[in-house]
Amino acid sequence: MDSVKAKKHLGQHFLADPNIARNIVEALRLPDGVTEVLEIGPGMGVLTETLLQHPEYRTSVVEIDRESVAYLQKHFPALGDRIYSQDFLKMDLGKLYNNQPITIIGNFPYNISSQIYFQVLAHRQQVRECVGMIQKEVADRLAEGPGSKTYGILSVLLQAFYDIEYLFTVPPHVFNPPPKVQSAVIRLTRNATEKLDCDEKLFFQVVKQAFQTRRKTLRNALKPFGMPAETTTDPIFDKRAEQLSVADFVGLTKHVEQHRVVA
Repeated sequence: MDSVKAKKHLGQHFLADPNIARNIVEALRLPDGVTEVLEIGPGMGVLTETLLQHPEYRTSVVEIDRESVAYLQKHFPALGDRIYSQDFLKMDLGKLYNNQPITIIGNFPYNISSQIYFQVLAHRQQVRECVGMIQKEVADRLAEGPGSKTYGILSVLLQAFYDIEYLFTVPPHVFNPPPKVQSAVIRLTRNATEKLDCDEKLFFQVVKQAFQTRRKTLRNALKPFGMPAETTTDPIFDKRAEQLSVADFVGLTKHVEQHRVVA
C-alpha cells in the first residue's frame, strides 16, 4: 500500500507540504520535561515522519481510519505498538499514559476539531501542550478575547486553563484534497491555573448557558439557575456573555453558586 484515499466522512485533508509539517513540529515546546507526544489523525504520516526525527520525543499516533493504520504500520515500523487504531474522542489518556503529562499534535479533522478540544479540556491536568492545525475560522475564535462576536464557549473554557497562541495561516493548496477554507496552526500551553477559584463543573455550566442565548443579557440568559431577581442587580447581569473575561466568569460562577435555587 503506497497511498491512502482521503475520506470525506472523516474530514480528511492530508497535508502534502513537508516544510509546513516541519514548522508545525518545530512549534512544540514540550513544557515541564514532557516526552510523550500523541499525534491525532496522522493519515499518511507527513507529520509523523518529522516527529520521528526527534528521538527526544516518544511519539505515538491515534488513527480511526483502518486504511491509514495499515499504511502507517508498513511505512513507519519505528512506531511499533504505538499506533492506536481507535477514536481519540473515546480514549482514556490517563489510563493509556498512566497519568503522565503529554503533548498533543496533529492536523485535526475539521469536522471534529471542537470535540478534540473538549477532550483536551477533559484531560487538562495531563495535556500540558497542544499544537493543532484547524480551520482558520475556529482558530480565530479560540484565540479571540472578550468583546468579539466570535468569542464563545470554547474560547472561555480553553483560555481558563491554557495560553493560546495563533502561530500561522496555512493555504488550501498544500493539502490533498485542498479544503475550501483557510487553515491555521495554534498552540495551547497549560497555564499556571491548576484549579479555578470556583466550582469547575458549575463554571462549565454557567459559560455554556450564558452563550447559548448570547444575545440576551446575563440576567435573562442565566434564568434557568433560578436566582431570585434581587440577587441579579449587579451591573454584570446587564452584560452579554461575549463581554466577560475568564475572571468575570469565575466571579459569576461563585455568585450563581451562592444564590441559585437548586431543585
